[in-house]
Amino acid sequence: MNGLSYDSIAADWWPYLFILLAGWLPTDVWRWLGVLSAGRFDENSPAIALARTIATSLVAAVIGRLILFPTGILADIPTAVRIGAVAGGFLAYLTLGRHTILAIVVAEIILLGVPWMLGLI
Repeated sequence: MNGLSYDSIAADWWPYLFILLAGWLPTDVWRWLGVLSAGRFDENSPAIALARTIATSLVAAVIGRLILFPTGILADIPTAVRIGAVAGGFLAYLTLGRHTILAIVVAEIILLGVPWMLGLI
């Protein structure tokens, strides 16, 4: 077993098996355990409230990072436009009947339309 590593197996299928075993399986096991046990929890329990709070804060942190510290082509869009797109999407969410899809469409129109009108993209 002294040569057992990712590079030691020369089969063409090995990278796919590695992705399956190291990436998909550990994640999917927890998802299925959550699905199987979800009906047994009280939605108003403190543990579920804590889990929901942590999940929401992680999503908010990722969105904040994308807005304030973008990479790739998103970095070419000015920060003011990115913040304005989020604010416009949130305002659309509140004023258009709390429809998430409409809010996303408004934010995307702002995010792509303003730089296009300014000739930035």
